[in-house]
Amino acid sequence: MSPILVRPVREQLEHDRVIRLLQVKLKKRHEVIANIGDDQSTSIKIGPLQIFPDLVLTTADRGRKLMGTVEVETSESVNHLEARSQWAHLGRARAPFYLYVPLGSVDIARRLAAENQVHVSELWSFHTIGDQTHFRLVNRTPDDTRRSSEPRGIVTTARPEPPKPVVPVPVLVAPPKAAKAVVPAKPVKVAAAATKPAAPIPIKKVAVASRPAHKKRVAPPMRPARKVKPAVRKPVVAVRAQKRK
Repeated sequence: MSPILVRPVREQLEHDRVIRLLQVKLKKRHEVIANIGDDQSTSIKIGPLQIFPDLVLTTADRGRKLMGTVEVETSESVNHLEARSQWAHLGRARAPFYLYVPLGSVDIARRLAAENQVHVSELWSFHTIGDQTHFRLVNRTPDDTRRSSEPRGIVTTARPEPPKPVVPVPVLVAPPKAAKAVVPAKPVKVAAAATKPAAPIPIKKVAVASRPAHKKRVAPPMRPARKVKPAVRKPVVAVRAQKRK
């Protein structure tokens, strides 16, 4: 099945650039074959259809067993037409299907995958800042939790076999054993011993040495104040007479 969408030139250049970056990145573990632009060299067969994914992951041996498919979309190609014509068929194969969409188209891609029942093993987003393109894992299905973050899967392109019905195995449960009857113990008679009243314990009197009472300091008796005789002033005339004699 050839591509049915014709992208604008600018988006086609961005689309081919992202494919080349992923081809270099995923070569570390797989043999990666890219279908870029008009160079549609490798295809996979899913039932009666022949599809050309953007990247085909195979083993490096001569067998070239299929290990996964990668589809890169732009903002214009994330639509119902692409989901029905490409995603739905790639999601039915046993080989894991990895979808790369722009960062702003993640929610639309999720809704389209759910509406068309597309089994996407891993959903990645990419955005370009300057000359660098960053990839981020957005969602991984529970069936592929043991796989690595890079595509790696089952080697075949046939449709998945329907799961075998699980037959429940009867489990034999032993019936619970009957509980033994509990025999009450016989009461033990205890002879009441004649108890004598306990003798009072003598209390010894301990002589306590009396401590000498502290003597109070008594102030010494106050001496009576001396009586000062008033000085008798002699008359000045008498004193002068005495000096003359």
